[in-house]
Amino acid sequence: MPTFSAHDGTTLAYHVFGDGPPVVCLPGGPMDSAYLGDLGGLSAHRQLIRLDLRGTGQSAIPQDSTSYRCDRLVDDVEALREHLGLDQMGLLAHSAGANLAALYVSHYPERVSNLTLITPSVRAIGFTITGDLRLETAQLRRDEPWFGKAFGALEAIVAGKTTADRWKAIAPFSYGRWDEAAQAHWIAGDERTNMEVVAAFGAEGAFDPATTRTALVQFTPPVLVLAGEADLGAPPCTMAEVADLFPNAELVIQPGSGHYPWLDDADRFIAATTAFLEQATAP
Repeated sequence: MPTFSAHDGTTLAYHVFGDGPPVVCLPGGPMDSAYLGDLGGLSAHRQLIRLDLRGTGQSAIPQDSTSYRCDRLVDDVEALREHLGLDQMGLLAHSAGANLAALYVSHYPERVSNLTLITPSVRAIGFTITGDLRLETAQLRRDEPWFGKAFGALEAIVAGKTTADRWKAIAPFSYGRWDEAAQAHWIAGDERTNMEVVAAFGAEGAFDPATTRTALVQFTPPVLVLAGEADLGAPPCTMAEVADLFPNAELVIQPGSGHYPWLDDADRFIAATTAFLEQATAP
């Protein structure tokens, strides 16, 4: 397992899969990158470089816990780029990792040759996903056997009646199929989540949405925004707004997929991402 030193001396780990042009992958959560796997087989087409964010996975716990804040993690991504010796890099981010990608792009736009955002979080850009929109999106799953209990829990959460049990009850909405593989993936991810890191990631001062949006509208390299048709966390209509921020962005909505489209339909996911990356890196 390769490691490198962040600018504050914290030892950070990353994982390399496959061959071809490198793509640096930022996990969501924030959590360790293991849940990404090889993104459904994308490593057969690109070299994936998965970063374990500080305090997660094989990366060290920093002395300063405030360094978990998203804007401060930008320096870790830049240290990884320097360590890899890349003048420019393709950057792929999932879910909450898209907040970090957005901040990195706003600070170092010249270092990113292309940007792939998979079911991205919108905290860094200040967009709002309403409870009504989440409920409307959830209705796509109304024929599922688990829908009644999960939808009741979602209604309670939207009404502000949040409990740990209700968050667990809505887990099926995150996946296109709530089968054994999805359940195992969710359980493993839940066990790997460090709540101290999660809380610090979005602490006060982490985001300046107006400044970040201003930077993104000036980012001209190719961008792919990939949404899951049934994703409550990143509904397609909001993902269309994200794509519209960029001057050179493509929106792909993967049918029947939730928050983890490479698990729900690996073939569709690989087809969409490789087509984008091939075009983005064509001479």
